[in-house]
Amino acid sequence: AGAAPASSRAAVRLRGEDAAPIQAANITVGARARTDETMAFDPARFAWMKPPAPAKSRLLWSKVVLLVLLLPLFGQSFHYIKDVPPLWALSKIWPLPFAPVLLYRPYSAFSCQMIFTFLWLVGISSVAAIPAFGQSFLIGLTGQIKLLPLLSFFSFLGFLYWQKPTLRELTAAFVICAVATLLVLLALWLVAPQSWYVGTIDVGDAPLLSADARGNRIRMPMFFAMLGMFYWYRLANQTQKWRWFVPVAIVLSCMMGLVRTRAMVLGGAATLALAMLVATTPRRRLIVMLLVPVLLIAMFQIPYVASVFDTDQNSGLQVRVITAQKATYFLGNDWINWLFGVGSISSINPKGMADFFSHYFFLADITWLGIIFEFGLFGAALLLALPVRGIWYFKKLRRRIDHPLLAAMQDYLIYVILISGLYPTLTLQPGEVAILLSVAVYCRFAAKDFAAQRRRFA
Repeated sequence: AGAAPASSRAAVRLRGEDAAPIQAANITVGARARTDETMAFDPARFAWMKPPAPAKSRLLWSKVVLLVLLLPLFGQSFHYIKDVPPLWALSKIWPLPFAPVLLYRPYSAFSCQMIFTFLWLVGISSVAAIPAFGQSFLIGLTGQIKLLPLLSFFSFLGFLYWQKPTLRELTAAFVICAVATLLVLLALWLVAPQSWYVGTIDVGDAPLLSADARGNRIRMPMFFAMLGMFYWYRLANQTQKWRWFVPVAIVLSCMMGLVRTRAMVLGGAATLALAMLVATTPRRRLIVMLLVPVLLIAMFQIPYVASVFDTDQNSGLQVRVITAQKATYFLGNDWINWLFGVGSISSINPKGMADFFSHYFFLADITWLGIIFEFGLFGAALLLALPVRGIWYFKKLRRRIDHPLLAAMQDYLIYVILISGLYPTLTLQPGEVAILLSVAVYCRFAAKDFAAQRRRFA
């Protein structure tokens, strides 16, 4: 082939000369793009700087077993069961050995309030009983032994600080206690013959198995079962799994069919209804509002539940009315009696309040009036302040740790307030409120402590 014409060689040379700046520009643009890409923030490149996630909490069964063994003593499960004398006696003095633990963390939440409430109620009522009933101060102190479980707040809080259980371990222990309560209750119902049920009950006595107008009753302490019922409902609402309503129904059935305590049945149902109205979706809230009246009507078809409105002689209303009249007359028009109370006669006195008033006089029968009679309006306010502040404290805590057990404990404090008009839990079982408050305080402390150690608490 011959040589290319001069005009073609010139055109190729011209195109080469024009392409050089273009290639240089492309290289410059590419380098700038790579530089911009290099300078852009990429979170994945800095992943090595992120602190590791807390390790998942393991369930240490040694701690769970220890909690299961001691929780019934802290929760007053044997406080009124004289059928088991060793545990009954141990339950009476249980808060004392651990009470000095308050010196470990004396300024934790509720500490000052609990100390002041305990000292005021015990001291003022014992002093007030000296002129009112003519008994000595030391004898008056023995009359307030029922308030000793308030010190379980410090006892159980110190135990938790010592063991440092996770919230998962606490939940396992409380749930096991709830299941154990139901199993023992059902076992007694299945095994106990009719001869074990006491038909004639002495004044001031409350046997575990009794038979009265309501039928056969098992006076099983239901603190853990009730708390378990609220926990299972909260768990069902949180996980949207309906199977958790089965244990809720079992607890309700046991309360209505075996325990047969009106305050417990009405208070438990009312607290569940309130929780369903608050902690649920708008659609379910509407369904609950429609179902609650129907369920209440069905509940009051049970004779002993409906008997709460009875006014005949067998209902005991007349005895309560006379007790209230005598208590009001004894307080009189003296504002000091109403403000600070007049105390009560010690249980070690063989005559007691019944002999003094010539009547079956029991302060528990008149609930809040009985509390005012013994501790005054100021003392009643101190007692009520414990669950009220506890509800507020749990509400704040749940903003940081949203857990069904904490929600259930908040529900139980609401339950205590709801049934206080029928049954004075705040004076007969103050240990229940005390250990719930101690759990709340511990959880707030442990959440920070575990986070600092890169450990998972909840």
